[in-house]
Amino acid sequence: MVQFTLPQGSRVQAGKIWPAPNGSRRTTRLRVYRWNPDDGQNPRLDTYTVDLDRCGPMVLDALIKIKNETDPTLTFRRSCREGVCGSCAMNINGANHLACMTPMEGSTTPMTRIEGDIRIYPLNHMAVIKDLVVDLAPLFAQYRLITPWLRTDTPAPPDRERLQSPEERSRIDGYWECILCFCCTGGCPSWWWSGHRYLGPAVLLNAYRWIADSRDEAAEERLNALQDPYRLYACHTIMNCTATCPKGLNPGKAIALIKQAMAQRSVWPEGE
Repeated sequence: MVQFTLPQGSRVQAGKIWPAPNGSRRTTRLRVYRWNPDDGQNPRLDTYTVDLDRCGPMVLDALIKIKNETDPTLTFRRSCREGVCGSCAMNINGANHLACMTPMEGSTTPMTRIEGDIRIYPLNHMAVIKDLVVDLAPLFAQYRLITPWLRTDTPAPPDRERLQSPEERSRIDGYWECILCFCCTGGCPSWWWSGHRYLGPAVLLNAYRWIADSRDEAAEERLNALQDPYRLYACHTIMNCTATCPKGLNPGKAIALIKQAMAQRSVWPEGE
């Protein structure tokens, strides 16, 4: 079920249908969520037809083509187009993805396989600023709560960096790669219910990234900051977060490891 934070009393209604480009043979239709807070109108779904033979293969390519050639008012975030920045996170056919990594056809991955029309909405359960752009300010405020930087009391060596062994470095593999696209958080029912207090999977994965870093000397303080009925423990292990992560990371595991460390009051649970 797709859930969004819409203006009170509003309903998504059918919008404008843009015709297929002249001479197109292979086409696909994109049904795109549109809402402009300044026009006083209800949200709508506009339908665009894209010529696949004159467009790049990804959903983001289609959105850029629509904005450049058909409808310049369409609003969305994008930047790197390489799955690195996380800007183009959106809900595509009912699941959260990066538009730049979601092919319009031919995908062999079940999570990104598209059949029929492509339905594009903002990330789930987030306040919409305009069209596909959501307000990420509350999420970054939660991110700041975990102090996502190296915290130490010991002075740094004067002639070299703080060193790690290969084994120590491997402990943060699968966690440092997070690009803060918030696909996982948008897909998390626990965050929908308690997002004002629960930190959500993206933030907690990053919290574990610093707890697990051998160079950091504030692990105990980091765990104490998460010792709250909601910040950590509102997670119900639904695992939507892991299923939807476009980078193939496992926020659910990170949350479980924080809980284990909290229970043992040890940064390195036995067997990790």
